[in-house]
Amino acid sequence: MFQRIGNAAFKKSLDNIIALCDALGQPQHQFKSVHVAGTNGKGSSSHMLAAVLQSAGYRTGLYTSPHLKSFTERIRVDGKELPQDYLIRFVEEHKSLFEQVQPSFFEMTVALAFRYFADQQVDVAVIEVGLGGRLDSTNIIQPEVSLITNIGLDHQNLLGDTLEAIAGEKAGIIKPHTPAVISTKQPDIAHVFEQKAKQEQAPLYFATDHIQVKLLEQDLEGQVFEVYREGQLWLKALEIDLAGSYQQYNLPGVLQTLTLLQERGYTLSEKAIREGIGHAKGLTGLKGRWQVISQNPLTICDTGHNVDGIKQILAQLQSLNPKQVHLVFGAVNDKDVTSILQLLPKQYRYYFCQAHIPRALPVAELLEKAAEVGLQGHAFATVTEAIEAARQKAAPDEVIFIGGSTFVVAEIEEL
Repeated sequence: MFQRIGNAAFKKSLDNIIALCDALGQPQHQFKSVHVAGTNGKGSSSHMLAAVLQSAGYRTGLYTSPHLKSFTERIRVDGKELPQDYLIRFVEEHKSLFEQVQPSFFEMTVALAFRYFADQQVDVAVIEVGLGGRLDSTNIIQPEVSLITNIGLDHQNLLGDTLEAIAGEKAGIIKPHTPAVISTKQPDIAHVFEQKAKQEQAPLYFATDHIQVKLLEQDLEGQVFEVYREGQLWLKALEIDLAGSYQQYNLPGVLQTLTLLQERGYTLSEKAIREGIGHAKGLTGLKGRWQVISQNPLTICDTGHNVDGIKQILAQLQSLNPKQVHLVFGAVNDKDVTSILQLLPKQYRYYFCQAHIPRALPVAELLEKAAEVGLQGHAFATVTEAIEAARQKAAPDEVIFIGGSTFVVAEIEEL
């Protein structure tokens, strides 16, 4: 399981997923789809797209990874999680197939999702890439539109150690003659997408060239934007129930993708767009994105776990003008954690911990790396103990933030 043990579980080939889906009747071609890749923002973007399609009356599948609490979170239809009895039956019926193909955990999961969506006769499914794009198991679909969100440094040991190399892997989801949307135009790597789109004869849209968003209001529950399309006011006072500042980078890509779906015949009214984006969390069950856990002290969590994600989180924490921040932090052992630790303010109080997975960076090692860059804190054997210590120390008018890894957020009891 890549989620648990990391790189050793990642297979750089589509052979297994093709073999599985051939044996299952090629379910990936039995429903329409939207494919979403990127370093940061692909999860939020996928949930917003699914929420709008649901609100417009389409029977909508949603495949995302990893899960926070339950495996069945990964596969949803109209917001409802995969039933456990379907999962059990699927595994029982296909044991001999798995023994023959020897797929990874992720390959099995993708095949399961495709078969479930086909069985449920969804109108459309939003499919989030697991890792990279070109060789990701999801990359055997023929989507209506491909969306690629922000590109940053993450999983360099698997995807390449430059933005250009990583962008090349993400660009691998661009299909022949299929529109592709890039959420944010990053000048240094725009040519990577342009070359791939030209090669595939795929229409290419840098969303920020067509759609601009202007923040009007923001609080801990959500945000309000003014949206312009091709220079004209399109959506006045668009409410979004996701409070992370980084959603301003996801929103243009989501809205450009919806525009292209409209052009391809999907009936997506302004009402459906407002309903979906305004209630994405409730409609799709999205958790862990700048989520308020409790008040007094204000306690927030976020799954951002790479340099770009942490920068956005720190900027938003600063905007709260906190008297003090108590930061509960853990990491996985295959990340460049030193680059992240160097970003963290020295005046914060730190509660270092490790999630209960083999892939977690041992907390003693994390404490040592933190000390090397001048961060002072204490080590805790579990996430729960670290959170409890922070709650005991924090005054009612201070802030507790929990993050550093998706797997740290996953162990928050309130979620």
